Amino acid sequence: MDPSGLIPVADSIPTHWGWFYFFLILTFILHLLLMNVMLGSGIIALARHFKKGSDPCPICKDISLKLPYQIAFTINFGVAPLLFLQVLYGQFIYVSSIMMGVYWLSVVGILIIMYYSAYIYDFKYDQWPNLRLYFLILMVVLALVIAFFFSNNMTIMLNPEKWTGYFDDRSGTMLNLSDPTLIPRYLHFVVASIAVGGLFMAITWQFKQDPKAAAHIDQGMKWFTYATLAQIGVGLWFLISLPQEIMLLFMGGSTLHTVIFLLGLLGVTMILVFGFKKMVWPTTAGLIMTITLMVLMRDLVRNAYLSPYYHPSERTVMPEYAPLFIFLAVLILGLGAVFYMLKLAFEAGKEA
Repeated sequence: MDPSGLIPVADSIPTHWGWFYFFLILTFILHLLLMNVMLGSGIIALARHFKKGSDPCPICKDISLKLPYQIAFTINFGVAPLLFLQVLYGQFIYVSSIMMGVYWLSVVGILIIMYYSAYIYDFKYDQWPNLRLYFLILMVVLALVIAFFFSNNMTIMLNPEKWTGYFDDRSGTMLNLSDPTLIPRYLHFVVASIAVGGLFMAITWQFKQDPKAAAHIDQGMKWFTYATLAQIGVGLWFLISLPQEIMLLFMGGSTLHTVIFLLGLLGVTMILVFGFKKMVWPTTAGLIMTITLMVLMRDLVRNAYLSPYYHPSERTVMPEYAPLFIFLAVLILGLGAVFYMLKLAFEAGKEA
């Protein structure tokens, strides 16, 4: 069966596809940073709990206070990139979501349980010293499960030739376990979260008036640098697991692909140098630049997979600019409100 016959017809869009592409990249970078902070912080706290002699653990206590907020920001900032993805690639993401519908719909319930677990870990941190670890374990495991479901969905949408499997099993429980890119893609996000979680720990302890702050900053930077070193190996695994024709695009087959890949390698080298030197703010700036390049690479990979079937530039435009202007106004007001609330929360924390 020709897989192109299984792809639904794309709807028209109200403005040039480049606007949706820009906001997809921008919002996904924000979501990715927040998601990495949340998952990485949870994994670091879990590792600290298992380490002998780590109680009392000021790092764990500090993370417990922030986890509920991190989850809230991750979820809310995850809505926008998913919506922009649906606008540009809806005919692919909707089909893949249906094929694994049981797992995809379960994400809502899993998120609720994960959220409650983080709150219990925070609110009962001191009262339940023997139980708090189990709620942290539950939170981290559920976050990893959700990440695995998302990785499956993103790989299924890229492979319309595998959609024919739906005719053999219509239960909505399809997973893309045979895809050679699935595990390295998944680990690429998980290992990155440990690095970003470590850097976030170093950043937060920069602002604390604590005699042990320097030691905690040093520990956070160690988490960042060693996880980043591991990420190099995972990233290379992910690269070589791609179909050969796509991998070769980054090996000189395409100027754009190769330049972004080389800039990404340069960014990784730069943040490793800054990381080993314990330079928190230069590392942070380099990380944001490197993540931006990696997100662009990820998008190039997606377009290369779908190039036989579709490119967003092919979408029909039915001009209607009012929704775009309304969205931009709401976005600016919303971000302003968020930064103002964070400012108030930060000032309240300093007073406390």
